[in-house]
Amino acid sequence: MARIRLTKTELKAQTDALKRFQRFLPMLQLKKQQLQAEIAGIVSKAEETRAQETAVRVALDRWVGLFATDESLIAGLVKVKDIRTGTANIAGVTIPTFESIETDVREVDAWATPAWVDDAVEATTKILSLQCKRAIYEEQRRLVAEELQLTSQRVNLFEKVKIPDCKEAIRVIKIALGDEQTAAVTRGKIAKSRVPKEDEAA
Repeated sequence: MARIRLTKTELKAQTDALKRFQRFLPMLQLKKQQLQAEIAGIVSKAEETRAQETAVRVALDRWVGLFATDESLIAGLVKVKDIRTGTANIAGVTIPTFESIETDVREVDAWATPAWVDDAVEATTKILSLQCKRAIYEEQRRLVAEELQLTSQRVNLFEKVKIPDCKEAIRVIKIALGDEQTAAVTRGKIAKSRVPKEDEAA
C-alpha cells in the first residue's frame, strides 16, 4: 500500500474511492460472467459447424468415390472469392459475424464431365461456407477471450488490491485520527487541571 496522509481529507478520499470500487465491482463481475457464457456459446456453435462439415464430407465421399475416376475433376473446382461478414456487439466487444461467401467455380465441359460434378460443386461450396463460418467463430472466440482476460484482471485488481488497500487505509487513518483526538482531549484535561493551581498561586 502506498504511503497515505493521516488526515480527514485523505479519509474522505479513501472512503469515496472505496464506494466507487464497490459500485463498479459487481458490474465487472457480471460482465465477466456474460463473456464466459458467450465464449461457451461460440465454442458450441463452432463445434456444431465442424460436425455439419464432417457430415457433408462423409456424404460427399460416399458417392463421389463410387463415380470419380479422375480426382482432378474435383481438385480446385470451387474457390472462395469473397467472405461477406457483418458485425455484432457482445458485452461491449465488437465481433465479426458470418453472412455468406462468394465462390468462383472453375468452368468444366458439361458434356465431358459426369453429371455428379454439379452436386460436387454444391457440396464443396457448402463445405467451404462452413469452414469460413467456423473461422469467423474462432475470431469471435479470440476477441471475446481477450476482453474476458482484461475484465478478469480488473476484477482481481478491485477484489485483491484496490478494495483491500482502501479498507486498510481507512482503518489506519481512523486509528491515527482517533489517537490524535484522544491526545488532544488528554492535553486539554492536563491544561485545564493546571489552570486552578496557577490561580491559587496568584
